[in-house]
Amino acid sequence: MIAYGSLGKLFHLKEFSTELQKQNVQVKLVKDIDFSRGFPSKNISDWVNGDKKFKKLIKDFKPDAIFTDRQTHFALHSIKSGIPTFILLRGHYWQEYFWGMKTLGKNFKTRCIIWLRNRISEKVFRDATGIIPICEYLENVVKEHYPKQNTGVFLEGINSERWYHAKKMELKHPCVGLVQDANWWGKTKELLVLEDVLQKMPNVNFYWAGDGQYRKQITDKLEKFDNFKWLGRLEYPEKIREFLETVDIYALITGMDLAPLTLKEAQLMEKPVIATDVGGNKEMMVDGKTGYLVKEGNSEDIIKKITKLLEDKNFADKMGKEGEKFIKQEFNWELVAKKFLETINPYLKIK
Repeated sequence: MIAYGSLGKLFHLKEFSTELQKQNVQVKLVKDIDFSRGFPSKNISDWVNGDKKFKKLIKDFKPDAIFTDRQTHFALHSIKSGIPTFILLRGHYWQEYFWGMKTLGKNFKTRCIIWLRNRISEKVFRDATGIIPICEYLENVVKEHYPKQNTGVFLEGINSERWYHAKKMELKHPCVGLVQDANWWGKTKELLVLEDVLQKMPNVNFYWAGDGQYRKQITDKLEKFDNFKWLGRLEYPEKIREFLETVDIYALITGMDLAPLTLKEAQLMEKPVIATDVGGNKEMMVDGKTGYLVKEGNSEDIIKKITKLLEDKNFADKMGKEGEKFIKQEFNWELVAKKFLETINPYLKIK
């Protein structure tokens, strides 16, 4: 059984489910809060009867394992049921908690909610059968916090057939495209390094597709430059595909990322990529072959790499083609599903 929390990730979990079924695994995909709720839910009845629907779900489906992508009451009830429970960890939870308390926790009520949710998360991390992070970097982080916990890397796959050549948008060239949201300051603040880049590269246009609670802190600084334009969120995947088709270079300028999907999507669109050398970015590309890693906080490094790609189009085109090949080889769903089953099989109680 696979339980999801974010609708934004449902698309990819459906593809994963489909591939598991091809591997002769019966799969049921459910939304966690449809079957399990609890404190701090606004509905008091959820505190008492939060596992009623969950128990019926388990009785009807009888799963051999549960794979859930959030640390919620669903995961707690799953662990309590005795069914092997594996937690998909997409982000650097402990950094997110730190920044959440620092930037959002000034309000007492919000701080309490963040603290309570952290208690649930830590219990889930401690008692789950295993934690499955989305890159090797994050697996090492998990081991720092829970050295005795079972782990295995889930390199999330991507369906390359969905990333084909599309019509182009009307953008000024040469241009660099960025696709990233601004929901966590620890990641978002790195975009401020572009102030120096924009000033020193006035003839290169930068387009940012994305949004979030910290967006204004970035656009207030960058929109004073004529060669920067914020596009807001673009419809996924159609408009993102058109955007990536149009740009000359894709850039991920971030303070932390683990397995950024757009980095893979841009490579499938045969674009040379640039990414800040943090987290798991180096696992999603090949430095010097499919794109360039750049040093955190180093605007000169960004300028140097962009200049190289724009001045040598043949080299940039070659990088784009190598990127497509790399993603198709390493991140196809068949390979991901087989590795996942190899990871969880030792912990299953199948008779």
